[in-house]
Amino acid sequence: MIAWQDILISLVKIIIIFGSLIQVGALMTLAERKFSAWMQYRIGPNRVGPWGLLQPLADGVKFIFKESLMPEGANRMLFRWAPLLAALPAFLTIAAIPFSNDIVIGGHNFGRLAIAELDIGVLYILSIAGLSVYGVILGGWASNSKFSLMGGLRASAQMISYELTLILTILAVVALSGTLNLGEISDAQRTIGNWHIWSQPLGFMLFVVAMFAETNRHPFDFAECEAELVAGFHTEYSGMKFALFFLGEYSAMTVISCLATVLFLGGPSVPFWPAAPWFVGLGAFLAKTSIFLFLFIWVRWTLPRFRFDQLMSIGWKVMLPLALANLALTGVFVSMGWDLWAAIGRLF
Repeated sequence: MIAWQDILISLVKIIIIFGSLIQVGALMTLAERKFSAWMQYRIGPNRVGPWGLLQPLADGVKFIFKESLMPEGANRMLFRWAPLLAALPAFLTIAAIPFSNDIVIGGHNFGRLAIAELDIGVLYILSIAGLSVYGVILGGWASNSKFSLMGGLRASAQMISYELTLILTILAVVALSGTLNLGEISDAQRTIGNWHIWSQPLGFMLFVVAMFAETNRHPFDFAECEAELVAGFHTEYSGMKFALFFLGEYSAMTVISCLATVLFLGGPSVPFWPAAPWFVGLGAFLAKTSIFLFLFIWVRWTLPRFRFDQLMSIGWKVMLPLALANLALTGVFVSMGWDLWAAIGRLF
């Protein structure tokens, strides 16, 4: 009977987390258009439903019935599989994210709101998240289009350069926490003074910049630079295949925002309320994640796009050396047992 209860609890968590991720991916398309309209003094979507809230549903119906084209000379199998390969990693990595502390209802402990509590959660996310670029590369190559191929090559180049910075900043947090378990990393930041954003300010800034390049977002969206490549790697796609690329992008934005919350902002911890109930912690987690999602939109409609050579130069000549120095310095302090990080935390 206990086994069936565990299976049922796991199924409920899977439905909640995966269902929410799909909904966030859809609602982010509306939020992007609404916020951009607000920033540029435009109206934005307002025709479908109150305040345009049903616009994502209308877009989904349109994609379902839109004709799916196959370019002449394209590799049919890879052309069909590429959108799925681009979207699937985000749905796999979300499984290791702990969205709350232990859920206690009626005296029963249902564990964290997480699909899988892995002791190697950090390694799992890093290994799976890097696979999304294969969908972009294969989609560009299989389309038999020079613009699409160039977009795929750009995506692979910037992923290699910024993935290194991203990994090194995460390793600095792992060194401080002494664990690869995301739940334990979150637990180590129960009070606001212990948040890793205070002990890793440089690592946090590098992580934020790298996550824009990792998700192909403006000002680093060279894989789909409209001014140069028409639409980049997905130029030849239409219908639901095109929608899957966008779903994968917004889902990846959501996952990496959740990861930033866990690594640097204490996960579900509530500032100045360490013993907050689990549902308050869940609300705090979602609020912190929403800040990063808004940052994605804000930056896109504020900053101009870099040149590709500038992107690569910043990645290899500036961010990578800084990430290496930050990790080395963190390793020295941890190995020496110095309490500088705690002293910095107490200042705040």
